[in-house]
Amino acid sequence: MTSPLMTLEGVNKSFSSKHVLQNISLQLNQGEITTLIGPNGAGKSTLVRIVLGLLAPDSGTVCPAANLNVGYMPQKLHIDPTLPISTCRFLQLANTSHSACHSALESVGIGHLAATPIQKLSGGEMQRALLARAILRKPNLLVLDEPVQGVDVNGQNALYKMIGELSASLNCAVLMVSHDLHIVMSATDRVICLNRHICCHGRPEQVSQDPAYLDIFGQPPISGQTALSGQTALYAHNHDHQHSVHGEVLDASGTHQHGEGCDHD
Repeated sequence: MTSPLMTLEGVNKSFSSKHVLQNISLQLNQGEITTLIGPNGAGKSTLVRIVLGLLAPDSGTVCPAANLNVGYMPQKLHIDPTLPISTCRFLQLANTSHSACHSALESVGIGHLAATPIQKLSGGEMQRALLARAILRKPNLLVLDEPVQGVDVNGQNALYKMIGELSASLNCAVLMVSHDLHIVMSATDRVICLNRHICCHGRPEQVSQDPAYLDIFGQPPISGQTALSGQTALYAHNHDHQHSVHGEVLDASGTHQHGEGCDHD
């Protein structure tokens, strides 16, 4: 039985009177993988910052479990190319032991690169190093911001498989962000489609193509891109509302559903 590690209820966030998140409610459960998808400007990064506790909502509640232990993998990390630092030493900057770093690197399949300068890693190897850094303290919630960015298709499938295996071995919740609106890995337990509000959510296999979804997000990839050994699945949803030119949600009459601003706590 899964247990909630974090619950968000009615979360709203605005910047300079622009609604970025509207009435967001979700639950992250131990042992489940949740994939967050949406277009650029959908509020994915803002939602991640709220989950991480780096940003407070204007209204609504964020309730983390008492035993919450978060591991975070950023979308990318800039490292000075002149900095003389090995991959293992890079992980040790998180104030963990040498043996723990080696164990984490072994867990993601790059233990043999422990002494390699971090700047010499390939794109896929660097993503694995960042993933190793995220699991160092054996978190029960992993937040992964576009973990396959800059990795080729074969490397993406390998990383997705590894994330599923890590979720199982750590018995942790995973919140994974993706910019791709069409392809969602088949191992995902739940998908949340965000466009400043939650358009829809559910299991990938429970959804099918919907004309309203295609009107907003475009046509799915060609069949050759979606048949990658069962690693990916199409995601579609029912879209029962409209958006203004500024992205706010409108009801059937064309008026705002959430008013002109957010109430502040």
